[in-house]
Amino acid sequence: MLGEWDRCRFVWNQLVAESRDKHRTSPGEPFGYKAQDRLLTEWRAEHAWLTAGSSVAQQQTVRDFAAARSKALKDRKARLSVARWRGLPRFKKRDRALPSMNYTLRGFSLKPHFVTGKLALRLPGGVLVPVVWSRDLPSDPRSARVSRDALGHWWVSFVVERPVEPLPKTSRGVGIDWGVKAVAIATDPAFDLPHSQHGARAARALARYQRAQARRKPKPGQPASHGYRRASRRVARLHSKIACQRRDEARKWALSVVRAHDLIGVEDFKPKFLAKSRMARKAADGRIAAAKAALADAAIKHDRELVLISPAYTTMTCSNPECGARAKHRLPLSQRTFVCESCGHTKDRDRNAASTVLARAGLGPAGVEDTRPAIAATRSGLSEPGIPRR
Repeated sequence: MLGEWDRCRFVWNQLVAESRDKHRTSPGEPFGYKAQDRLLTEWRAEHAWLTAGSSVAQQQTVRDFAAARSKALKDRKARLSVARWRGLPRFKKRDRALPSMNYTLRGFSLKPHFVTGKLALRLPGGVLVPVVWSRDLPSDPRSARVSRDALGHWWVSFVVERPVEPLPKTSRGVGIDWGVKAVAIATDPAFDLPHSQHGARAARALARYQRAQARRKPKPGQPASHGYRRASRRVARLHSKIACQRRDEARKWALSVVRAHDLIGVEDFKPKFLAKSRMARKAADGRIAAAKAALADAAIKHDRELVLISPAYTTMTCSNPECGARAKHRLPLSQRTFVCESCGHTKDRDRNAASTVLARAGLGPAGVEDTRPAIAATRSGLSEPGIPRR
């Protein structure tokens, strides 16, 4: 597996070098997937050791590079800062990049293991990988991704068609607003997602392991010592534990919300800007994006209607059904209570925003002008209010 990864990494690094040469010599000349695939054919004809590897994994590496490059070139900053290569694909170093390979249907198969009799993953070159299955596959896989984490554990993820598992109707709706003090604030306090601060609790142990890792860091050009590898494994193990805690908490919360509500209005919040603020560490520990993705996945799986609402003016709009007025100025973060200047309605700042999100999603009264703001964006499997998903 590591030999296969070395060949795929060689293909990726060669594509990065060719891409930079194209930008330096002829930036206007196209360099798409077809040109990259022709280069792969030339490299396989030139290097016999590259031909010994799987052509499927190497072609998927070319596709991944083409997708990453085209996405980066859509950014105007990436096109203008060619000298710094900002946003463009970078070289994958042997001691830093984690192995990851993709296989399509003609590159892998599931066969019974000759010893255990359980299904095992058969890869090109006669490699038979015994798999510890976390669950049964709901359908035949269409592709497989083999990767290794920082702890040295190998993982296989399959792309399959998952059937919808509808839940009984509840005729209830909920609005969810994202925050920092609490990760998610719902219109019903019973469905709030508190900030558990898994990273903050593990910060002291993590700092101790990182100091030990820094003391044992090898000099450039020298191999890493056993003490450095041991300290690195401790750091990776603690990071993995924190990630599992966050993921488990988000999935359980998302399932509880989906089971109790038919319509879920969610603020389409982009937490990237928080990384540049004073709340960066706490926001990163809350993992708003992961909780949002878990909620969307649970809603699609159980046939619930989830609507993404633009976050514009949700905090400044009164959630009183008979008012709906908008404040004339932005509320500072220190002001945690919303007070409407028109009707005097008083409510918690985040709870008021969650009620506004629910009203915009279509399960709540309209504002004072008898209109609801339009939805900014929707995701696959999600729908706008009043429009059925099928």
